Amino acid sequence: MKLKLVAATCLISLCSNLATAQNPNKDGKKGFEAGKPLGSKNEAGKFIPLSDNVKVYGSFRFAESCTFDPARNLIVVMNAGVPQNQEENDGYVSLLNPDGTVHTSKWIGASRDGLTLNQPLGSAIQGNVLYAADIDVVRTFDLTSGKPLKSYPVEGAKVLNGIAVSKDGTIFVSNTRPDSIVYKITPAGEVSKFVEGAPLINPNGVAIDNDGHVVVVNVGDNNVLTFDAASGKLLKTEQTVESGNDGVVVLPDGTKYVSSVRYGSVSEIRPGQAAKIIAAGIPSAASMCYDSKQHQLVIPMNSNNALAFIKLEK
Repeated sequence: MKLKLVAATCLISLCSNLATAQNPNKDGKKGFEAGKPLGSKNEAGKFIPLSDNVKVYGSFRFAESCTFDPARNLIVVMNAGVPQNQEENDGYVSLLNPDGTVHTSKWIGASRDGLTLNQPLGSAIQGNVLYAADIDVVRTFDLTSGKPLKSYPVEGAKVLNGIAVSKDGTIFVSNTRPDSIVYKITPAGEVSKFVEGAPLINPNGVAIDNDGHVVVVNVGDNNVLTFDAASGKLLKTEQTVESGNDGVVVLPDGTKYVSSVRYGSVSEIRPGQAAKIIAAGIPSAASMCYDSKQHQLVIPMNSNNALAFIKLEK
């Protein structure tokens, strides 16, 4: 497997361009603003997009998760921003091209007007909605404009982390610590505990498999747990090669890929086969996503402020 690391370098001047995604409010205040793709104003004051012969990498500040937008062929990257004790409401979302170059440095988060996004970790896309796990709230955004939509507070949650959304809009989101819980949020906004305690041990990554079941991986061991989405009944337990797991994706053929944030490996579990490591040495391999068009895994690397790309064999 070939592994490519994207360095986290970004010119400040390239990260500050804004585009209004909503008209100003009636009181004259600006509404929510989304960021433009990279570019700058020329001497005449005209905005000029980044020319094709320039490649920019980076834009990250503690990137924890990503998800792939096939409609636009873009990688959506969640950035937790600075720690909450330094500054609240500093999270943002970057858009990357499939080769890892920057499309939009700060798409959501270019302006804080009308936006609350404190420390987003897990992310998911369902339909035209982007979902983000943000400490104790699940926030949703319009995938076209980036405009904030509904928010779902989760009472008692401390660290909402991995998130997956079923086709009918039901949300499954893990609370990694101190309590091991996976919450369920219905499309109507009703919050309940889907699974609590064993076999969860610091649950992290969550995915929906091809049968609509809920797949959860633990930081605390190497189990890959498959639950019935309606009842929460444990249906199957598989194991990765190494423990300390963070991200999980399920491919159309049923193959699962799991990233170990503690030990830097990616395990492949093909249906009916034992797990094997396909990549290793990836520091802080966090909640990855699957790019279905380029057939690659994309893995944010937390405090390394970078992403790893793994081309999968066909």
